[in-house]
Amino acid sequence: MASSLVFNVRRQQPVLVAPAKPTPHEFKPVSDIDDQEGLRFQIPGVYIYRNHVALRGLNLSHVIQKGLAEALVFYYPLAGRLRAGPGGKLVVECTGEGVLFIVAEADVRLEQLGDAPQPPFPCFDELLYDVPGSGGIVDCPLLLIQLTHLKCGGFILGFRFNHVVCDHAGIVKFMHALAEMVNGARAPSIPPVWQRELLDARQPHRITCAHREYEYKEEAHHPNAASLLAADQMLQRSFFFGAREIATLRNLLPPHLRSCTTTFELLTACLWRCRTAAIAPAPDEEVRVLCVVNTRAKYNPPLPTGYYGNVVAFPAAVSPAWKLCQSPVGYAVELVKKAKADATREYMQSVADLMAVKGRPPFKVVRTWMVSDLTRGGSGLVDFGWGAPVYSGPAKSVVGENPGMLSFYVPFRNGKGEEGRLALVCLPEPEMEKFSIEFESMVNDTKKEKLPRHRL
Repeated sequence: MASSLVFNVRRQQPVLVAPAKPTPHEFKPVSDIDDQEGLRFQIPGVYIYRNHVALRGLNLSHVIQKGLAEALVFYYPLAGRLRAGPGGKLVVECTGEGVLFIVAEADVRLEQLGDAPQPPFPCFDELLYDVPGSGGIVDCPLLLIQLTHLKCGGFILGFRFNHVVCDHAGIVKFMHALAEMVNGARAPSIPPVWQRELLDARQPHRITCAHREYEYKEEAHHPNAASLLAADQMLQRSFFFGAREIATLRNLLPPHLRSCTTTFELLTACLWRCRTAAIAPAPDEEVRVLCVVNTRAKYNPPLPTGYYGNVVAFPAAVSPAWKLCQSPVGYAVELVKKAKADATREYMQSVADLMAVKGRPPFKVVRTWMVSDLTRGGSGLVDFGWGAPVYSGPAKSVVGENPGMLSFYVPFRNGKGEEGRLALVCLPEPEMEKFSIEFESMVNDTKKEKLPRHRL
């Protein structure tokens, strides 16, 4: 979306959409995985849809609002509010109050947003109004949706969800259910399942794995802790990886790693090294990347298909900065591979026990980068009956209290029709310039590996 584009949005008053039928009033504890300090933030996203012949004469806002009310009958905890219990433990009070819904009109056509709309969206604040008082964690709506009509007949769904109650896979399940209800279904094809006790700590607690992704009280006063910047001091960019770029990076690996390295591992290793060179830490300082791993496939017996809580681990790959930047890319790939392999079911149980024993330690943030791969999340298949989205996924990489820490990979087709993925990156402007130079050097070198220009 062009950064120079300015358009006006006329919004109706936000309303609360409650479940279409009475739902139980009860208290549902979240799991010890859900209840982490590091997940207490809201994530914004967006679905962008083209005009479709079936939309003509349709009261789109009425149809989606009706479908939302019907979907909430089954996902009724999302219509409740988080409350803080003893010791700060969170619980959902199923009040049936509802989720926030906003209808808006924008004086812009989809084609004005570019051949292939992508983050960062400079106008996103217009596409997802931050309703005063709605952005907290407790005592606030758990979901906000804004439907924005475009002049061309297309529409945009901006949304924001509370990470405590679901992960990306969980909110995609809800969006699929919403699409099914809009299409006339009487119930979601995959019934939602709460059962958060499945990811609770064991009795007795047993911390059986190393968890270098978390910061403990004795480490909290890191000398560089004050170096974290506010969101308005950060610059966001999306970097495209098509078949050519990925092949170029794969050629940097030694032969024994080329066929067994996933695209996630490859991109994460390369971008971690570019990012470290850009931020230029002290040579002996530890840097880390936290790999967001969906561990649903690790459970045997499997979790219920409709489980929509957090089932993600954040294993860390750690290296001295100088070694990461001066070693071949294969070194970083091996570290990322090992971190991902650590994310077993036992690892998840150990995390839950750690939360119970250590009082929900937060993630390490200094010299830390976190990457979430959403390329297989299924958000691009959310079809309300009027075609697949032009873009679906995160709206920006500035989320939570630590802007610049989290990046996403999302599936993407560029303006040339090339299939690939975007990496959403956020850094202070000087570091972003350095990062971009490192990135361009790496993906455009077809002969041999180039080490980062900034030697540590």
